[in-house]
Amino acid sequence: MRNKLVDRLAREGKTFTVSEALKLSDLGKESLLVLLSRLEKKGWIERIEKGTYMILPLGSEKQKYTLDEFVIGSTLVEPHCIGYWSALNYHGFTEQIPKTVFVQTTSRKKERDKKVFGVRYKVIRLKEDKFFGKEKVWLEETPVNITDKEKTIVDCLDKPKYCGGVIEVAKGIRSQDFDKGKMLEYIGRIGNSGVLRRFGYLCDLYGVDIELPSVDSRNYLLLDPTMPDKGDKDPKWRLTINLDEKELKA
Repeated sequence: MRNKLVDRLAREGKTFTVSEALKLSDLGKESLLVLLSRLEKKGWIERIEKGTYMILPLGSEKQKYTLDEFVIGSTLVEPHCIGYWSALNYHGFTEQIPKTVFVQTTSRKKERDKKVFGVRYKVIRLKEDKFFGKEKVWLEETPVNITDKEKTIVDCLDKPKYCGGVIEVAKGIRSQDFDKGKMLEYIGRIGNSGVLRRFGYLCDLYGVDIELPSVDSRNYLLLDPTMPDKGDKDPKWRLTINLDEKELKA
């Protein structure tokens, strides 16, 4: 029979923090930590990181059961939002499965790179005005925030290094599986002309019918900042095309 505290916590969700456990118990913090250590040894709970635990299902083997990677990512920082390459894959914009789960936040969490149960997590801090475009999904009966299709594309054009390069996000643009009005709104809100330029160039390449503002700049940016600075110049979008167009069209 499981501990009564574990049963109470399980009714609230599949993960919990020490603070949440304190509210549901009549123990002091030191006594609670001792109890949690015992429960972990018995295989009823497992620590995700300091102060955060997941509840193991009855009959499961310790270190052989884990929650969905996005659920665990959502416990690492608050506020949270799964984004970039992870969101690209979730929305079906790329068949590539990233080895790292990317989590956005506005908090000042010190530890940016973490490994939990063999999975790597990267926490990326955004300014408040860039933390938008979230949708709530339910995974393993747990609410998880993830960037919507439009914000995922915009974020990846803003920081291509977090999505495997422009060639990955280009697949999402080519699919045209996004709301054009929302995309224009998000491009304006993100405050980076590089997003407009990259998006505009790729829309032209794939024949996406969308009316975009012109670029008011004399300087040139790289189509893909993760690649070497070489290639032809595109005067319309003020970009150095440092990717092979044939590969982009393939």
